Amino acid sequence: MFKIEPVSECNAIVYFGDHIDLSLTPKISQFAAYLQSLSHPALVEVIPSYTSVLIQFRPSVLSYEQLVGVLQYYIGQLENGFQQGDAQSEAGGDQAKIITLPVYYGEEVGPDLAALAKTKGLSVDEVIQRHSQPLYSVCAIGFAPGFAFLASVDESIATPRHSEPRKKIPAGSVGIADQQTAVYPNESPGGWQIIGNCPLTLFRPDQIPMTPFQVGDQVQFTPMTKEAFLAQGGQLWPQWK
Repeated sequence: MFKIEPVSECNAIVYFGDHIDLSLTPKISQFAAYLQSLSHPALVEVIPSYTSVLIQFRPSVLSYEQLVGVLQYYIGQLENGFQQGDAQSEAGGDQAKIITLPVYYGEEVGPDLAALAKTKGLSVDEVIQRHSQPLYSVCAIGFAPGFAFLASVDESIATPRHSEPRKKIPAGSVGIADQQTAVYPNESPGGWQIIGNCPLTLFRPDQIPMTPFQVGDQVQFTPMTKEAFLAQGGQLWPQWK
C-alpha cells in the first residue's frame, strides 16, 4: 500500500510504509530507478529513502494533481512487475550489487569500540564479529554526499548516538546509531558511535558515479589487520591513539 502527499509546491513524497522494513527496499529502489530512467521533463530529482521516495517536480510542466496520476500509473506498473517476478526489468534499473568494505576495528580508529563492548557485556572480538557478519542493505543516502545509511545492525550491539556530537569525525570512520551503521565518506561532525575505519575513498566528486552506493545495494564489512589498513592508505587519527 502506498500514499502520495504534497511536501511543497514543487515537491511530493510517496510513502511505501510507515516504519523501517527491509522488504520495502527493493520496491523503493526499483521505483526510484524507474522514475530516473524516464527522463520526464517534469521530474527534477528523485530521492529514495527508508520508507519513501521524495520527488522534486516542475509545476509549470505538470501540476501536482497530474503528477499524482502519473505516479499512480508508474507504481501500478512496478507492482505488476513484482507480481510477475520481473520487477527489475520493469523498473529499468541496474541490478543491486554487493559491495565489500574492509574495516580495521581498533581503538586507534574506533574510540567507542571498547566502551560499546563493555556496555553490552561482550568482548571486543564479539562486537567485531556481530558487526561484520550481516549483509547490510543501503536504505538511504544523505546527511553528507556519499553517506549511505545501512540496516540493520544486530540488536545485541545496537546503540544510540552520542548525546553531544563530536566536532570532527575522520573520513572512513565506521559508526553505529541505533540499528543503523554507516561509513563517513568525508571528515565531518557526527554523533555516531565509532568502532573502526575503512581505508577506501567512498566519495569522489570528480567521478561519475561519485559514490559506489545506491539504494538497494548490499554491503559486507570485512575485518582487516592494522598492517593491512595502513598498507591500503588508512590513517590513524592522532587524538584517538
